[in-house]
Amino acid sequence: MAILETGCKTLLTPMSKAFTKESDAEDAEAERDEGPALPQGTRNYMTPQGAEKMRHELLNLLNVERPKVVETVAWAASNGDRSENADYIYGKRRLREIDRRIRFLTKRLDAVEIVDPATQKGDKVLFGATVEVLDEDGVKKTYRIVGIDESDPAHGKVSWHSPLGKALLQSKAGDAVTFQTPGGGQELEVLKVSFVAIEA
Repeated sequence: MAILETGCKTLLTPMSKAFTKESDAEDAEAERDEGPALPQGTRNYMTPQGAEKMRHELLNLLNVERPKVVETVAWAASNGDRSENADYIYGKRRLREIDRRIRFLTKRLDAVEIVDPATQKGDKVLFGATVEVLDEDGVKKTYRIVGIDESDPAHGKVSWHSPLGKALLQSKAGDAVTFQTPGGGQELEVLKVSFVAIEA
């Protein structure tokens, strides 16, 4: 954890204030666009793989994407009239997007609490659990309980804070849980709970 925090803060230090002019309100709005808000007063629970993926994205933005765009903007600015310079206008917009994403990722990593599913134990669904369920149509499905920023329902990864995640937490094999969907309530039977490493 300390390595993640120190690494991010060290790399962010050289960023000029000229690129962080957005107001707090604009920044908060931009953060909402980047991803779901963390529940107030909670840590940003994340698997090691999820944290590493986020850290990799941050480093790529800082060390590859941003310098490339800065170089393009500087080149475009040297070409004269900026008002009709598409490279300059697009470059500045892209730079703002990158800086917004950098701020978002940095805040998320600063608040991260890594929970390794492989170290979790017991028969109840906790963060990081892999849960096999049977739905109302008799179809077996497998879900993994992950962090808010790792959620990928199409691949069976559900946030611990989602309606399904909340319904599954603390349940165990044999339990029936109900959660709300846009189409109404849905019931699942928990068949199996296990704790294994989750791929990013």
